[in-house]
Amino acid sequence: SLEPTRDCPLCPRLGATREAMRVEQPEWWNAPVPALGDPDAWLVIIGLAPGRAGANRTGRAFTGDASGDLLFATLRKFGLAEGGEPKDTLILNAVRCLPPGNKPVPAEIHNCRPFLTGQIAALPKARVFVALGQIAHQSAVKVLGGKLPKCRFGHLAEHRMPDGRILIDSYHCSRYNTNTGRLTADMFEAVFERATALRDA
Repeated sequence: SLEPTRDCPLCPRLGATREAMRVEQPEWWNAPVPALGDPDAWLVIIGLAPGRAGANRTGRAFTGDASGDLLFATLRKFGLAEGGEPKDTLILNAVRCLPPGNKPVPAEIHNCRPFLTGQIAALPKARVFVALGQIAHQSAVKVLGGKLPKCRFGHLAEHRMPDGRILIDSYHCSRYNTNTGRLTADMFEAVFERATALRDA
């Protein structure tokens, strides 16, 4: 299956977090967050994991928190979303469940990778990939058949995969990165400007 089950047992720590959240916030989604967007997408955005009060609450990737606000505002600017709906774009996360402190451990990233692999394999038109942050970058490189030592993460770094698909890296659009000035709106827009240029190339 392309999506983990609601009570996916692969990561005991994430399962325990999910159970605790269901008690604390019973009206929230509190389950693995599925892909959001267009199955015929040419652009795929890979994030880290659901935010506690964002996607973990709403059940929609990058919806309901500051990182999602910046992502969708940027996508709309480039015609890649209408309102909160991605257009020609699919949004995935490297890890589908809320990790404590927004920090999944390596085993959790590894356990979730088959879902990423399956979904990307089911996207015949996807040519350009954007990885938000280092963990998403590492998962994307592995799924797309690249070699990590050759593909170093860096904002606006571009990596051509063995089959010709292209991965562009971005700092994650988290509130922490925008508050500290590590990522500005202009820097983030530059990533999608490059992605759309590659689509038209």
